[in-house]
Amino acid sequence: MTKKVLIADDEPNIVISLEFLLRREGFEVVVAVDGEEALTKARAEKPDLVLLDVMMPKMNGFDVCQAIRADADLAGMRVLMLTAKGRETEVSKGLGLGADAYMTKPFSTRDLVAQVRLLLGS
Repeated sequence: MTKKVLIADDEPNIVISLEFLLRREGFEVVVAVDGEEALTKARAEKPDLVLLDVMMPKMNGFDVCQAIRADADLAGMRVLMLTAKGRETEVSKGLGLGADAYMTKPFSTRDLVAQVRLLLGS
């Protein structure tokens, strides 16, 4: 069965490249351009993994992650924070709110695909 990944990022260049990369790797991809849309799509689409930017309009990635973890229907969803905010405090906050992993931008596409596969067990 094809794994579904939700990309939540407000930077079009990153969304386009991630979408291309993940589709090429055989994943189904859904996109959200702000935090509210990310949470709505997470609830509607039930992706296996959410690639979540921290700095987004309407609702930041930390709040989205916290909302996902607070929703019993989304409990099994994996969350990978993908952000330019790489200070130790942000990493600790993201992981503390329930993110399964945290990667900083810029990132290696090979490392990202490896992390996605690890989180999805594929």
